[in-house]
Amino acid sequence: MRTEMTSATFILAINLFAAALLAASFLTLAALGARRSAAHWLAFSYVIGVGYLLIEASIPAFTEPRLPVTAAFAVFLAATIALNIGLAHNYDVAAPRLAMLLFLIVASLVVYLVQDMPRQALGRMMAYQLPYAAMQLVALGIVWSSKRRQSVLDRLLLIVLGLSALQFASKPFLAHALGGWGANPQSYLQSNYAMVSQTMGTIFALAVALLLLGILMRDTLAEAALKSEVDALSRLLNRGGFQARAGIALRSARKQGVPVSLVLADLDHFKAINDNFGHASGDRVIEVFAGFLRDTVARNHVVGRIGGEEFAILLPGTNLTSARLFAEGIRSAFSALPIDGLPKDHRCTASFGVSEFQPEEGLADLMRRADDALYGAKKAGRDQVKVSGSPLGLVKSSTSPSNGPSGLNFNGKG
Repeated sequence: MRTEMTSATFILAINLFAAALLAASFLTLAALGARRSAAHWLAFSYVIGVGYLLIEASIPAFTEPRLPVTAAFAVFLAATIALNIGLAHNYDVAAPRLAMLLFLIVASLVVYLVQDMPRQALGRMMAYQLPYAAMQLVALGIVWSSKRRQSVLDRLLLIVLGLSALQFASKPFLAHALGGWGANPQSYLQSNYAMVSQTMGTIFALAVALLLLGILMRDTLAEAALKSEVDALSRLLNRGGFQARAGIALRSARKQGVPVSLVLADLDHFKAINDNFGHASGDRVIEVFAGFLRDTVARNHVVGRIGGEEFAILLPGTNLTSARLFAEGIRSAFSALPIDGLPKDHRCTASFGVSEFQPEEGLADLMRRADDALYGAKKAGRDQVKVSGSPLGLVKSSTSPSNGPSGLNFNGKG
């Protein structure tokens, strides 16, 4: 019997050390700026877990264990709730905080009351374990409901959370199969069930924690990569980011056999804006044009600021004729926009070059032909659209403001 007690106590000590180490790991990630709010909540979860383990280990010292047993239950359930909030932060999902808090209060009250039942009663055991299973299912729901594309790590986390919920739900029956969970709370750590239960808890807690560490690091690296590809002023892709994303989109379009077109845009007389109204006004023009592009492009379009006042939009699934209409709509709508910091009667314009992807060329060739067309638009007087590499030849746009061509939405995705 002494060996069983020593085994369960030893595993409890391992859990205590592991929980402290995991809390420190998540705090380190938070200090490094790695998904800070999520990392803080996950660290808090494991700090609470340390508190639970300390209370659990101290229960044998109490002659009347009702309060410490209830406290241990409530603290561990609070740890699962904190973990769920951390998951929600990481997966950008709204956590049911109020519902979980009410559940914590009600479940703790139930656990306090069921201690009047016979210790080995199945209902009493279920009152302890089913709330934990419920919180694991909430965690599973948070990950499942995320709109982000789920990778192997996310799917593994779903599986582990599901299995963890199952092991909590099965523990009352496991306790019966192993002869109960001790004659009283003080003898819990001496039972065979305690050793098995603590071992199972360690396995699942470590699996969840390691997966979460991997997911946080993956998401942190992805955010860092994205920041390195984004232009700070326009909040669009920079030249390197655009070329990388456009290359991927071109390869995908080639496999699918769909047309792809490229639109290059250059703000007209931009140097004069800086010279006459100041660089702050010039920056504002770039911000307005970039924001207009973000509101106009569709989800599958690739848009970036590839130079000082030059922008590029790759349009998968769009042929040259439609791309020209798209560019014409942007041109006419932007030229009608008032811009803060400039005189009320001053309107900014842009010139556009359009090309359609040919099977034998690469992104550099596509951009070169669009750039040639853009140069033609500039040379011909600016504020117009010209196209390249089509039987249409070079098409000059109208220079009168309009609401954009039919079929394009300039207040949202189009």
